[in-house]
Amino acid sequence: MLEGKVAQGHITKRAVDALNPSPKTAFLWDDEVKGFGLKVTPAGNRSYIFQYRMGGRTAKVRRHTIGAHGPWTPDQARKEAKRLSHMVDCGQDPGTIKQEKRHQDVALAFSSYAERFIVEYLQVEWKGGHELAAGLLRREAVPVLKSKPLTDIRRSDISAILDRMADRPASRRNTFAALRRLFRWAVGRGDIAASPIGEMEPPAAPASRDRVLSDSELSIVWHASEGLGYPFTYFVKLLILTGQRREEVAGLNWAELDRDQAMWILPAERSKNATAHHVPLSSGAIDLIDGIAHRFQQKSGTWPKQGFLLSSNGDKPSRGFSVAKSRLDKFCNELLKKRDHQFSSDDKLKPWRFHDLRRTCATGLQRLGVRFEVTEAVLNHLSGSRSGIAGVYQRHTWATEKKAALQAWNDHVKAICPSTDADRTAP
Repeated sequence: MLEGKVAQGHITKRAVDALNPSPKTAFLWDDEVKGFGLKVTPAGNRSYIFQYRMGGRTAKVRRHTIGAHGPWTPDQARKEAKRLSHMVDCGQDPGTIKQEKRHQDVALAFSSYAERFIVEYLQVEWKGGHELAAGLLRREAVPVLKSKPLTDIRRSDISAILDRMADRPASRRNTFAALRRLFRWAVGRGDIAASPIGEMEPPAAPASRDRVLSDSELSIVWHASEGLGYPFTYFVKLLILTGQRREEVAGLNWAELDRDQAMWILPAERSKNATAHHVPLSSGAIDLIDGIAHRFQQKSGTWPKQGFLLSSNGDKPSRGFSVAKSRLDKFCNELLKKRDHQFSSDDKLKPWRFHDLRRTCATGLQRLGVRFEVTEAVLNHLSGSRSGIAGVYQRHTWATEKKAALQAWNDHVKAICPSTDADRTAP
């Protein structure tokens, strides 16, 4: 183990500076702390080391690198050597502990571990909500925790994430749920001993939402969306006509559509409740999708076989919902002012979310006299008439009724949203 020039003395800055490189690696061993030394390579690199044995004189000599001279001073290195010597006296191997720390820094870094959790757990076990959970982890948790090892994450770190979301109670609660699953998974795998989130109270559930847009408000949103341009004009109008969830519409793939059958077949892995869903396409929805197909230079009446309908780059579904919603709100208020001469500059469309369009569709179907069971089927809800024992024995798909319901809703939307060039807002 001891190659090259070997000397012994008190390791000080002067002694370190005076030790010149030699053709072979040289060592200066400290006369105060046993095993503490300075290593000097032929290239002149100086580093502090600690040499020790685990198990007595007959055991193999091991060497632990403390650090390079410069970042480490002789006094700092000597203090660290004393700490390492005490560890050895207590039966702890500094080398093993260093390897474990390296494993934590790399394999248990939160940013990389979160991606592993998304691929190996969420996409497999939590199919119905994996896109939402994955998005929240990447958008809300990773920017705060970054590459911090899971073993070093404390409740205060989780609180720092949640505190940034105080004005978004639903996202705050969903982020907490995603983090709780991640840490439970890590405990179950033996990667950490306990979850830092285990004793924390989950954030309070957001207040129940019941926002339903009136016909006049829906008309404003419909026409104002024309100012957004592709892909969000189509996104908003398909949300209105189909009544499906935001992520489901945003992720629409040509492979899920059948023009001959006028059907959108949402696969189970993209459905929130992990249940495949058949969505009849109304005449208005088909017209919109024909318009998108035309952008893809398809022949009239034909649709592409694969790829995303609503995508800015063609490789993945469009995102940026919050930016699009802000622009849409601006266009809505401009259009509201244009339509109503009594409009005050302080008047604005009452706050609403994209999800409210789904609730508006459901309420609209009820107003049109559609049976509750059919509305539930249109929305792909497993509550109410499709849950529990009723869901086991009630296997009727309501296919014909769903088609008639969505066409009736389409006709209603068309009636309250007549095309008027004067209403359109420039993109």
